[in-house]
Amino acid sequence: MNRDYLGTVVYSKAGRDVDRKFIIMDIIDKEYVYICDGDLRKVEKPKKKKIRHLMFTEIVAEDIRKCLMSDVEVSNSQIRKFLQSLCTNKEV
Repeated sequence: MNRDYLGTVVYSKAGRDVDRKFIIMDIIDKEYVYICDGDLRKVEKPKKKKIRHLMFTEIVAEDIRKCLMSDVEVSNSQIRKFLQSLCTNKEV
């Protein structure tokens, strides 16, 4: 898996966090990534998750992705606001 997936919105398919939205923060290897949602899983302690337990979307948080690619710190509020904006866009 390459760094192009950083900032991609994913849904959890397995575990106690099933159906929650997350953003890919880092890629460990071909099986694992670090994800966070800025709420239960914060930037300071991202969740290590198997890729096969994630459902990928075509949505990419470009601002967050740019920060991750340039090693600029991303805040929990940035992630929360982006994921919440997805929920409001769905309802309209």
